[in-house]
Amino acid sequence: MLETKRLYFSHWKDCDQTLAYQLWSNPQVTQYIGIKEEDIIPRYQKEIQNDETYHVSYWPIFLKETNELIGCCGLRPYQDNIYELGFHFLPQYWHQGYAFEAAQAVIHHAFSTLKVNQLIAGHHPMNHASAHLLMKLGFIYRGDEYYQPTGLYHPSYQLTHDNS
Repeated sequence: MLETKRLYFSHWKDCDQTLAYQLWSNPQVTQYIGIKEEDIIPRYQKEIQNDETYHVSYWPIFLKETNELIGCCGLRPYQDNIYELGFHFLPQYWHQGYAFEAAQAVIHHAFSTLKVNQLIAGHHPMNHASAHLLMKLGFIYRGDEYYQPTGLYHPSYQLTHDNS
């Protein structure tokens, strides 16, 4: 599994429901992504299913130093050989470079190991921190896409191996 200087990734396991609730029941984590309490278990199960079927997921991420869950970051299938990058972090770990560090590891994995053609990513129109992070990672704005869970059009970005 992936790791960085400060972080390690894991796979969601059948016994990780508590971790899923810890992450996705936090209103600051979900304020822009449209996950409600009744969505947590289906979301968690979908991450396990994506990992088993496609070998990608929004994998849980832990601090190496303490083994604490700090969030998730990873990929999900979008179209043929195009994957969506996403990340959700607990608020006490915001603004410390963890999302950038984790996303860089996932991007490297996507292009070097999975040999994907392109990554896409999006964010809630009010989530300026995610917009800034995607631009810092090298993503290029490509337009707005409707995102059903929020009922809004979200800015959408793309990254190819050439501009990563």
